[in-house]
Amino acid sequence: MGLRERKKQATRTALSWAAIRLIVERGYDGVLVEDIAAEAGVSARTFNNYFSSKAEAVASRHLDRCLQVASALRERPAAEPLWEAISQAVMAPFGPPPEVAAHPPRDAEAWVAGLRLMLAVPAIQAETLRASADAEAALAAAVAARTATDPESDLYPKLVAAIVMAATTAATKHLLSAGCHLTEMKPQLVTALQQIAAGLPEPPGTSGHGD
Repeated sequence: MGLRERKKQATRTALSWAAIRLIVERGYDGVLVEDIAAEAGVSARTFNNYFSSKAEAVASRHLDRCLQVASALRERPAAEPLWEAISQAVMAPFGPPPEVAAHPPRDAEAWVAGLRLMLAVPAIQAETLRASADAEAALAAAVAARTATDPESDLYPKLVAAIVMAATTAATKHLLSAGCHLTEMKPQLVTALQQIAAGLPEPPGTSGHGD
């Protein structure tokens, strides 16, 4: 990636994080595009060059993280078992990025409550679904490249990508419902993928409960 592309990505990331931070603090209707742009140190026109709405700016963080997973999966050693490679790739985007380190959430409990409200906004849910579809396609292509399958005609890469995306969604909802900060997402998601790789066995002590 050249210098210009890195600068564009940095601006996109700064705008997305500013949108999330402000909406979590003030609510979706309490934040204007101009507020987000000012927080990121750019003009509203620049914001509109990157995103069509506040909701798209929020969802782009999810998309970018998932695209990083797909890219990291392509770089894993060829001999590594698929689900181990996926688990390692999933860990790649996690960790405090510079924009978060520069503007960390001040009150963890209020932050989680604000995230729950933000993710319940219909416009953000719609954009997140759109971003997830794009991310799932990219992940399916990465799985196909690794497994010598076709992302268009074969079910397998689509199925794996859908499972990984479902695990991400389930882990996020679980953490938020439990009042946990999303910094705990990494171990939660790795655990979910390990369970999937093991065939998703029933939890200990539950066998026979359906009889």
